[in-house]
Amino acid sequence: MTDLPMYHEGSRGLQDRFATRRLADRLVEVVAHGTFTDKDREFIESRPMFFLATADAEGRPDCSYKGGRPGFVRVLDPHTLAFPSYDGNGMFKSLGNLAVNPQVGMLFIDFERPSRLRVNGRAEWREDDPLLTDFVGAQLIVRVRAEAIFPNCPRYIHKMRQVETSEYAPCEGHTPPIPEWKTRPVFNEVLPPGDPAR
Repeated sequence: MTDLPMYHEGSRGLQDRFATRRLADRLVEVVAHGTFTDKDREFIESRPMFFLATADAEGRPDCSYKGGRPGFVRVLDPHTLAFPSYDGNGMFKSLGNLAVNPQVGMLFIDFERPSRLRVNGRAEWREDDPLLTDFVGAQLIVRVRAEAIFPNCPRYIHKMRQVETSEYAPCEGHTPPIPEWKTRPVFNEVLPPGDPAR
């Protein structure tokens, strides 16, 4: 699918410099796609974390780790996935960026059986999303409409094992503990109304 939005002149210039333009185009033809496959869905929904890249209106980037329990990211249909925004540090860097620039990059990695999948697309968040009740602990729901989905060579992924699921990851029947940093006076005095740490 060579019509996927994969390269720009910056990429093309380096591809030409290192004679990889034909290789880059072949990779798009062979592995990139614009709709989620069953294999993509299975991989994404099995991941307990991913990395989210966003940028503000001026293009200043931000990269965030998003973690939960497997299944906290769901592929809703061939073009869309959704994930919850849980309580964080209140900075709203990622979601703030999405309010002014919907372009996102998502990176899902399996460190135990080295594999990775990228999803580039356009995102939006809603406070009244009908999925809100399906995600325990969610403040908002982010939906991403995929524009390009592609696996990457896993050769540089270090093999690691998940030792323990974070006790802060929300799930049915579990109340996550209050983070220690929220109990410190310097932060506690400025917590929003309704925060359990107040």
